[in-house]
Amino acid sequence: MQHAVGSPLPPPHQSGNGWSPAAQHPGPHHPGTHQGPAPHQGPAPHQGSAPVPPPPPAPGFTPPGTPPGTPSGPVPPAPPHAHVQPAPETTGHVPLPPGGPVGMPSALPATAVPDPATTTLAVLLIGPAGAGKTSVAKYWADHRRVPTAHISLDDVREWVRSGFADPQSGWNDNSEAQYRLARRTCGFAARNFLANGISCILDDAVFPDRPVVGLGGWKRHVGPGLLPVVLLPGLEIVLERNAERTGNRRLTDEEVARIHGRMAGWYGSGLPIIDNSQLDVPQTAQILDDVLARSIASPPKW
Repeated sequence: MQHAVGSPLPPPHQSGNGWSPAAQHPGPHHPGTHQGPAPHQGPAPHQGSAPVPPPPPAPGFTPPGTPPGTPSGPVPPAPPHAHVQPAPETTGHVPLPPGGPVGMPSALPATAVPDPATTTLAVLLIGPAGAGKTSVAKYWADHRRVPTAHISLDDVREWVRSGFADPQSGWNDNSEAQYRLARRTCGFAARNFLANGISCILDDAVFPDRPVVGLGGWKRHVGPGLLPVVLLPGLEIVLERNAERTGNRRLTDEEVARIHGRMAGWYGSGLPIIDNSQLDVPQTAQILDDVLARSIASPPKW
């Protein structure tokens, strides 16, 4: 139930609602206080006030004839029945392992061919706006034979509604802080998914010239076992794909060209790069599997 802004909240308990504190929590019973009609118990043997029970013995007093060693004071009455152990929870609650940093994948023997489709992995898909990161990540996650989650940094950033720091308005301290918060949230989610046997693929436009904020931050939040892969199609392709976007996901051509130029710094970094300029989404996902198989066999140093 919602209330108009500025109107006072209703009191905790109002009369006339079929509920009263007295009915739910009756006060202590006082002798002589009227409590309603009582069942008939026959005539009282004596008229007047009820007999007063004798006071309890004073501490340390032992009645005559009590065997030695008997503790003084009143003896608590025995419980009317044995204590019954409460039944266990039956709500279907399953305890979950805590998330932790993802370790480096162990290298397989030379004779074994790693199959990324059946391995629990943490993948970071890097690329400029319009590279197809989100489309490829969703398709790859949808077609795996093991449980896989897709975590998009842009989606998590847009959880902030009022006060959202839109990068189109300029990159400043506020947008930087929200980006760092979203990345930490994504890393926390990925670690919990992976701890429970669910692979993750994350996507973000990570710049090679900002290692502490970008790739180093992801490694710190997810773990050293994170496998980064770069999607880097040609500039004409990302411009075409960006033109199909709407809302705050669509950038100016100048901004797309600037981001794409900075992404070229990944060449020579040692990270695997996929040029998907002439590839559709299923083809790119297949090549991503091949790249990940090599990364599992020989993890990249980054």
